[in-house]
Amino acid sequence: MSAPDYGRAFALWRDAAGAHWDAYVDHAFVRQLAAGSLPRDSFLHYLRQDYVFLLHFARSWALVFAKSDRMSEMALASSIAHGLLNGEMPLHVAICGREGITEGMLQDTPESPANMAYTRFVQATGYAGDMLDLLAALAPCVFGYGQIGLAHADSGGPYGEWTATYGGADYQRVCHDVGALIDAALEARLGPDWPALPRARTLARHFTQATQLEVGFWQMGLDRT
Repeated sequence: MSAPDYGRAFALWRDAAGAHWDAYVDHAFVRQLAAGSLPRDSFLHYLRQDYVFLLHFARSWALVFAKSDRMSEMALASSIAHGLLNGEMPLHVAICGREGITEGMLQDTPESPANMAYTRFVQATGYAGDMLDLLAALAPCVFGYGQIGLAHADSGGPYGEWTATYGGADYQRVCHDVGALIDAALEARLGPDWPALPRARTLARHFTQATQLEVGFWQMGLDRT
C-alpha cells in the first residue's frame, strides 16, 4: 500500500515507525473490512469503542488549541474538534442506529483496555509536553485513516460507507491540512533543520508509540475485547 503525501513530518515519522506502520494500515481488521468479510459484530464493537475514542480525541485537539499561540493553528485545531463531533461521530451514530444501537447506548459503552491505553497515552503526552509532542501522538490516527481510506475508497460492500468517508475529498483535505500544520509548527519552533535535532527522535517515538496503539485498537475490534 503506497503512502500518500501528507507532508515532510509524516514521511519521516512513518519511515521511523517502520513495520509498526505497515502493521497498522494493513492490519487483518482493515483487510477484512475492505473485502467485506469482517464479522459484523467486530465492526460494531469497533464502532462503539471508536465513538468513545473520538470523544477523547476531540478533547485532545482542544488541547492543541489551548497549547498554541498562533491563530492559524488554533483555527485548524478548533475546526478538527468540530469535525469530529459533528462529522465523524454522527457517522458512527447513523451506522449503529441502523443496527438498533442508539446514541444513548453508544454513550454508555464501557471503555475497553485498548481504548483506554491509547486515549490516555495521547492525553498524557499532551499534558506532559508541548504542542509538538501532542501533534506527534495525534498524527497516526489522522494520517493512517487517510491512507487506509484512500487505498480502499472504492471497495464498496457492506463497509463501503466507512471506507468512502475516509477516502473522500473532505477527509483527505483534513489530512493535508494537518500535515501542513505539523510541518509549519515544527519549522516555526525548531527551525527548518529540525530532523537533525535530538528532539526529532522524541517526536518520532511518540508517533511510533501511538501507531502501536492503533494496531492494538484494530486487534481489539477484531477480537471484540
